[in-house]
Amino acid sequence: MTVAEWCVFGAVVLYLVTIVPFKAMGSPGFDNARPRDPGFYADPLRARALGAHLNGIETFPFFAAAVLLAEFRAVPQHLIDELAVLFLIVRAAYVFTYIGDRPTLRSILWGLGFAINTAIFFLPLIRRYAHF
Repeated sequence: MTVAEWCVFGAVVLYLVTIVPFKAMGSPGFDNARPRDPGFYADPLRARALGAHLNGIETFPFFAAAVLLAEFRAVPQHLIDELAVLFLIVRAAYVFTYIGDRPTLRSILWGLGFAINTAIFFLPLIRRYAHF
């Protein structure tokens, strides 16, 4: 497997570990029979963790598709790998800023992550015209 493909897996793990600690550590009020109970997420910290978790789910399909498209179109693997690692680092920082209640920095990181992901997606087109 390539580094970028491991990063796709890492993106799944990241959005899972974003919310699991708040549920698994015996948080008061968490009922596994009702894992989506809105009352549990009334706490601001839990609400932000849920928001970061849901955003991870939302960004995952585009990231996975971009990596696979770039790999299928024979873009130099080192470029895909480097951008995928960078995307994962930015997403991890995004999670920390989301949970840490830093909305401006969070939005900047979201935009940066989207730009990186868009770059991965368009690498085949860029490669065609840049001849690398």
